[in-house]
Amino acid sequence: MSTLLVIAKTPLAGRVKTRLTPHFTPQQAADLARAALEDTLAAVLATPAGRRVLVLDGRPGCWVPEGIEVVPQTAGGLDVRLAAAFSHVDGPTLLIGMDTPQVTPALLAQGLDFSETDAWFGPADDGGFWALGLAEPDPALLRGVPMSVARTGREQRRRLTASGRTVRDLPELCDVDTPADAAQVAAAIPGTRFATLHGGLCAVTR
Repeated sequence: MSTLLVIAKTPLAGRVKTRLTPHFTPQQAADLARAALEDTLAAVLATPAGRRVLVLDGRPGCWVPEGIEVVPQTAGGLDVRLAAAFSHVDGPTLLIGMDTPQVTPALLAQGLDFSETDAWFGPADDGGFWALGLAEPDPALLRGVPMSVARTGREQRRRLTASGRTVRDLPELCDVDTPADAAQVAAAIPGTRFATLHGGLCAVTR
């Protein structure tokens, strides 16, 4: 049974997307985070999978749609929390974050196809990664990888290949971290919750 994992924080002002401030207020940044998460979960729901699990730091709200399981994140650094997310599953699994609302069901389905590979790696343009897929989940593959630095993606992919797994790459995507990232992603996905909200907020601040 294949699983889609989404690791995320509850979109509360001052706790999420703090790098979007002061260009946006803390509440506006949280609203953008919520829109990004809602777009991401919509894509997850539209993707064929046996389970769809939101691994959440915080309390769930009305923005969690039916069909999405919610489990709490463990404490610790990001590497520990990502590793723990994989401990919730058995079988082929693709893990993504809440920072890429431009994901599509087709792209997610690709990352769940392990017919010709043992692992999928989705690089982010900031040097990190937006997706990690494993035919056989192994939390140890993530523990100890330095997170949120320019070499994170390189180190994580090296960890995969060093384990003897075959690895294929998904397209590089832009994580929404900064105002420039938000503008770039919004322009690429018109009509989504994220793009619509971003456009409205930018119109107000002009």
